[in-house]
Amino acid sequence: MIRALAFLRALNVGGNNRIAMRELARAFEIEGCTNVRTYIQSGNVVFDAPALGPIPRRVTNRLRESHGVDSPVILRTAEEFRAAVKACPYAPDTPRLHLCFLEGAGEPALLDPTRSPADRFTITGRDMYIVFGEGAGQSKLTNAYIDKALGTRSTMRNWNTVSAMMVLLDAS
Repeated sequence: MIRALAFLRALNVGGNNRIAMRELARAFEIEGCTNVRTYIQSGNVVFDAPALGPIPRRVTNRLRESHGVDSPVILRTAEEFRAAVKACPYAPDTPRLHLCFLEGAGEPALLDPTRSPADRFTITGRDMYIVFGEGAGQSKLTNAYIDKALGTRSTMRNWNTVSAMMVLLDAS
């Protein structure tokens, strides 16, 4: 079995893509996942699976068909997640620190460094670390911009959620 984490974008945010976490967990269980645990109401899942390949597509399709929810599912194995946390180039107590999970590898040169001057970012493979100088709500480094510029899909978590997911991963 492979221990993994799933991060769904824009789930239960602003009244859109609403789904109870028990129903989200059930979607993973139907796809053959075990030891499924969720964290808060924004689409963070830890689970075990025999294979990861089909899970993002199948869970996305299942949620679309059963709940009308259209949310990309971005996966990391437990090892990849731990490595991403360890590789963070910023101190973990840096205010407004976020980890943006990319579906595919990102090339930093494709992002305009002047687009949101108060922000700092670093991309390492499929992980993007962002410090939002004036807060995420004021930034022009949005998921939509990142997706378009890098030609991939993304979802972000603040460092408190990243830390909580590490605890959940280690506890299960």
